[in-house]
Amino acid sequence: MHNCCVNMIAHLFNAPLGESETAIEVGIVGSSEAIMLAGLAFKRKWQNKMRALGKPWDKPNIVTGANVQVCWEKFARYFEVELKEVKLSEGYYVMDPEKAVEMVDENTICVAAILGSTLNGEFEDVKRLNDLLLEKNKKTGWDTPIHVDAASGGFIAPFLYPELEWDFRLPLVKSINVSGHKYGLVYAGIGWVIWRSKEELPDELIFHINYLGADQPTFTLNFSKGSSQIIAQYYQLIRLGFEGYKNIMENCQENAMVLKEGLEKTERFNIFSKDNGVPLVAFSLKDHSQHNEFEISDMLRRFGWIVPAYTMPPDAQHITVLRVVIREDFSRTLAERLVIDIVKVLHELDTLPAKVNAKIEISEEKGIENKTELEVQRKFTDAWRKFVANKKKTNGVC
Repeated sequence: MHNCCVNMIAHLFNAPLGESETAIEVGIVGSSEAIMLAGLAFKRKWQNKMRALGKPWDKPNIVTGANVQVCWEKFARYFEVELKEVKLSEGYYVMDPEKAVEMVDENTICVAAILGSTLNGEFEDVKRLNDLLLEKNKKTGWDTPIHVDAASGGFIAPFLYPELEWDFRLPLVKSINVSGHKYGLVYAGIGWVIWRSKEELPDELIFHINYLGADQPTFTLNFSKGSSQIIAQYYQLIRLGFEGYKNIMENCQENAMVLKEGLEKTERFNIFSKDNGVPLVAFSLKDHSQHNEFEISDMLRRFGWIVPAYTMPPDAQHITVLRVVIREDFSRTLAERLVIDIVKVLHELDTLPAKVNAKIEISEEKGIENKTELEVQRKFTDAWRKFVANKKKTNGVC
């Protein structure tokens, strides 16, 4: 079952395999482990190359966008690789291919591109990155490769955007990771990493065991784990097939558009997500003079919604957004219900005093000038919460 899943996913990503050739891939607990393994393969291959050339091999680096998931930072810190991040800018919340290639040097083990940013679901331009990197490699004589972090987008792009070139159709893409427990439609605990060919995975990283009755190659960071996720992934791939996955992804995208259009009709939000990408809606208030996204997130919990609010990475950290990820079980009815509840929250917030005004009132209290900024922040937050609590008592909202 594992090998069948490996080959089906590899063909989905256009791996250059012969008719009887088996894909080079492992099933692990998620994309975090997949990224660790892919990164280790890039690092070891780069070290072997630098040793052979008689050059220093102790200062590897990796180029990513500042929008990468925290597992990339973990990889860099745990395995002593310098992380070179391309900073974001207002209006452009993914890695800029031109800036990324400028940061590449002889010690760069790979450039990591994200197919489905955690922040706004946007696909990075892997094709543009590949073309620019090919030019730089030709000029310098280097062979800097690309890894695609398709944790979310790997099970979306092949079905919704089959013409989009992001996978092994691009010559510099040497490995891809994808999460089975995101849009692979399996419960948590399964991820996959696929290599372009055997040459991309150094042999010294693979261990062989035979105490279970036959030779079994293994390349993981985890040890014992259950097989239920493998069975579930195999079932989903066989049961749904290409058309089944396509129908589900199209439905998710349509429901994302319903939510987006409902939010736009309120005329209170800016939309930060793209129509082409992961089916999610990332949005922000147009007017922050009275209230902010964190207040909306907090008050939506009373209606049973957990909608995270977060700040963008540097250099766009002044922007705060809310994000709703559309999954298979998020129906059109739920999308419409969420819009209704957000409108209710907005109406209630409009009747409450602004936190800005609350802060001004508290700052006028005697002795406030002797308090630290953190103490002032806590004091005005407590006062605002008390006001909201009292209002709940008087208007019967529970």
